[in-house]
Amino acid sequence: MIPEFETLLVSLEDKIAHVRLNRPAKANAMNPPMWGEIEEAFNWVDQTPEARVAVLSGEGKHFCAGIDLAAFEDIMGGNEPCEARKREALRRHLLRLQENLSSIEKCRKPVLAAMHGACIGGAIDMTSACDMRYSTADAIMCIKEVDIGMTADVGTLQRLPHLIGDGIMRELAYTGRNFSGEEARKIGFVNRTYPDKDALLAGVMETAARIAGKSPLAVRGIKEMILYTRDHSVADGLNYIATWNAAMLVSNDLQEALSAAAQKRPPEFAD
Repeated sequence: MIPEFETLLVSLEDKIAHVRLNRPAKANAMNPPMWGEIEEAFNWVDQTPEARVAVLSGEGKHFCAGIDLAAFEDIMGGNEPCEARKREALRRHLLRLQENLSSIEKCRKPVLAAMHGACIGGAIDMTSACDMRYSTADAIMCIKEVDIGMTADVGTLQRLPHLIGDGIMRELAYTGRNFSGEEARKIGFVNRTYPDKDALLAGVMETAARIAGKSPLAVRGIKEMILYTRDHSVADGLNYIATWNAAMLVSNDLQEALSAAAQKRPPEFAD
């Protein structure tokens, strides 16, 4: 059963799960319910065999304006008289927010972000956790946290250097300047740009459909290896893939791929 949420719209068609941020009147700003619902949605994608790939997009004029500043009262407030306990609670809250967005990265299925309009602050944290990113050429992106006197704390500074390199990441984080979808393509943050939202979604869905047609076991293994290799040495990564394929290589998917190639037909894989 496809879950229903207060701040998200979720659909599943042709093996593609589509998760849409759905607070268009607030530029899809990330209020407290949205954080938890993002984790619930991508846990559902992870656990649903029929969902082989996911697309993350935003309803309305903007992808996401970042954290809803009204939520700051909940984060910074509290009547706890002990300052240490208050700070411990804040730390646990931040770790919870990190886990909400890390659910995208931990999802075994590839997640493709489709960004248009504004992609600000927390939206960069969120899309940095995706497998691939695509945008309209005129999308406006920004690591905004420095402009409100804080350090980005839910993934941007940890993931972005692996995507665009250390130097340009530092420039964007220290200055908080805007950069366009076209610049994002040039620095490697997005794979491809499109002229408008309709073309963006059509292009991303086409890529998602190509992934959905591949062996689910192979695709899930690829994501597992890429994430492991990012955080381990080459030797560790080679050792892990040897162990992984010793367990996973002899599969029905392999037999189906070989049979389909011999018979010159598209393969049909089980979920």
